[in-house]
This record gives sequence, C-alpha cells and structure tokens, in this order.
Amino acid sequence: MRTLLVDNYDSFTYNLFHYLAEVNGREPEVVRNDDPDWKIAQLDAFDNVVVSPGPGTPRRASDFGICTELVHRSHLPLLGICLGHQGIGHVHGATVDRAPEPRHGRTSPVLHDGTGLFAGLPSPLEVVRYHSLTVTGLPDALEATAWTPDGILMGLRHRTRPQWGVQFHPESICSQHGMQLLANFARLTRAHQAAQGTARRSPARRP
Repeated sequence: MRTLLVDNYDSFTYNLFHYLAEVNGREPEVVRNDDPDWKIAQLDAFDNVVVSPGPGTPRRASDFGICTELVHRSHLPLLGICLGHQGIGHVHGATVDRAPEPRHGRTSPVLHDGTGLFAGLPSPLEVVRYHSLTVTGLPDALEATAWTPDGILMGLRHRTRPQWGVQFHPESICSQHGMQLLANFARLTRAHQAAQGTARRSPARRP
C-alpha cells in the first residue's frame, strides 16, 4: 500500500512516517504542504493520504497549503491528524476555534464509537494531545466518532466520502494503540478499494 504523507512542518511527521512504513510494508512518500510542484493528478500514484499535524490553523492558507485542495478533491481515503483533522472539519463547514483549555503533551482518555478507525480499540483510549484549537459545530456531512469525557471532539468521519480525522496524536509513543489505529486506516483503504474496484496491484517481483 502506497501512502502520500503530507508534512505540515511538524516534528511528529517522521514518527508517522515510521508507523506508516511498518503498517504498509513500504515507506510513505512525503510531500511538504507548500511544494510548488505538487499537482492533484499525482494522487493516482497512491492508495491513500495522511495529512500530518502541524502548527497554525487550517483557516490560514500558509499553514495548510495543498492540504485544502486535497481534502476538497481527493478521491482517495484520507486521514487527518491534529491539524489535518481540523482541516477536514474546516473544509466541510465545521467551526475551528480556540479550545476551552490548550493541551500540549498531556495524556487524556478518549471515548469512541468503536467503528472505523476505532474498531477493536478499547474505550476509553489513553492518548496524547497537542492542540489549542478544536472542531465544533459539525455540519450534516460530518459525524463525531470520538470525544473526551468533557465533550471535546477527538474524532470525526465524513458520511459519504472516505475521510477520517483524529485530534490526538496516534503516533506519539504515549498514545495507546496508535499502530492499530493506523492499521485500521489501511483496512478501511482496502475496503474502499474493493468497493470501488480500484485495488492497486503490487508490482511484479523480478526473478
């Protein structure tokens, strides 16, 4: 499975890189969010997309770069993490605003619906949070999938497109079951490909 990993200039991107390499059996391809040579047609070379954490806000073009177009136009399964999660919310009409209390490097229990990204994971799930913004006011197209005990949104999915987001950092060493969450994303990708008849053939091995 080939993943496009969009780097929003975040120190956690290469944690994600190594997790995805292990889950997929091959390294993801990394593109920076301001790569002037990126074209949306290049998505045809990939099976799915991961939009990394990063500083700033998805409301600011210089912070989110090519990710806005990817969320708008990608036909591939897409996972947004932290800033990426906020970007999915923003692009589809949710509100992204200041969190009641900033959380940076703090663990937190997260409750979830046990489906999709969270299939087979315990609830509550102990995760690490690094964010001062939060997504609220979900439109009809988006559905909450995870939240803190005090009601802060921690996960969402699009109802009709293969897009999922998590506010926390599954790639942090202190987050429980982060590798399994990414494996669930790979499983969701394969299910989407099977439904669409678009499963990518592995290149033939040379003798």
